[in-house]
Amino acid sequence: MQALSIKKLTKIYSNGNQALKGIDLDVEAGDFYALLGPNGAGKTTAIGIICSLVNKTSGEVEIFGHSIDRQPEAAKSCIGLVPQEINLNLFDTVLNIVVNQAGYYGIGRKLALQRAQEYLSELKLWDRRFEQARSLSGGMKRRLMIARALIHEPKLLLLDEPTAGVDIEIRRSMWKYLRRINNEGTTIILTTHYLEEAERLCRHVAIIDEGKIIEDAAMTTVLRKVQREVFVLSLGEALTETPELPGFEAQLNDPFELEVAIDAEHDLNNLFAILSRQGIKVASLRNKANRLEELFIRMVEKKQKNNAAAIASTP
Repeated sequence: MQALSIKKLTKIYSNGNQALKGIDLDVEAGDFYALLGPNGAGKTTAIGIICSLVNKTSGEVEIFGHSIDRQPEAAKSCIGLVPQEINLNLFDTVLNIVVNQAGYYGIGRKLALQRAQEYLSELKLWDRRFEQARSLSGGMKRRLMIARALIHEPKLLLLDEPTAGVDIEIRRSMWKYLRRINNEGTTIILTTHYLEEAERLCRHVAIIDEGKIIEDAAMTTVLRKVQREVFVLSLGEALTETPELPGFEAQLNDPFELEVAIDAEHDLNNLFAILSRQGIKVASLRNKANRLEELFIRMVEKKQKNNAAAIASTP
C-alpha cells in the first residue's frame, strides 16, 4: 500500500513564483524516504501541502488512500509533522506540550500520559517533563517536537530538517530512534541538508530542483551513478613518498594518510591487491566525501553547464 501518492502537484504563489511544477511521487508504506534538494527547490512547499498547511494550486495528494481534499480529517490523522522551525509553546512544560497535542486527536488524558511517558523516556526528556520548553537546549527542543509528532501514533512521519543545528552525538541518537520506529512500521519522509543523514537512513530518495523531481529511485540505484569516489586510507606504517598505484590517482597527505581516487571501472579489491603486493598495510579507510553529496554536486554542476550552454546558444 502507498503511504503517500502525489499526482501532478503544482503550487503557484500570489507573486507568480511556481514552487512546484506538476510533481509525481509515490512512497510505499513502511519506507524511509529522503526528499532532497537545494534551498528553494520546493521541499518545504510539498510538505506543507501534504499536511494541509499550504493550499495547492492543482494536483492530487492521498495519504494512505485518503484524499486531502475529500477526506481531510482522515488524511491528517495519519500524519505526524516535525517542522523545520521550532514552533513550541516555550512557556508551557514539556509534558503539557505533548499531552495537549494528543487532545487534538481525541486521545484521552490517561492514555496521553502513558504515551507521553513512553515517548519522552525514549527521547531522553522524561526527567525534564515539568520544565518549561524554553529551558531546553536546541537539541532537546528538536526531540520534543518528535515526541509531540508521535503522540497520536501516526502512520506517516514527516521530518523537515529535524537535526538542523543539532550536535553530532544527539543527531546520531535521533538516527537510532528513527531507524527503530521505522523498523516497527512507521513510514518516514525526511528532508535534510545533511546528505550523510539521508544516505545512512533512507532506502529511497527523490531529488527536487526548481519545483521538479529530477531523480526518484532506490538509494542504492542512485548511488551507483557516482562515477568517482575518493577514499582516505589510514596506514599501519609510515610512508616517505606516494606509492605507484596503476589505475588509481593517489597522494600522500602525511606519512600515515594516503588519499586515493577510484573510478567506476575499478574497485577497492583491486586497490588492496596492489597495496598488499607493495607491502603497504591499511589500518582503516573512509570516504573523503559523502557519496550522495558527490552525486548531488555533479547534478548541480551538470545543470549549470546546460544552462550556460543554453544561454550561449541564444542569439
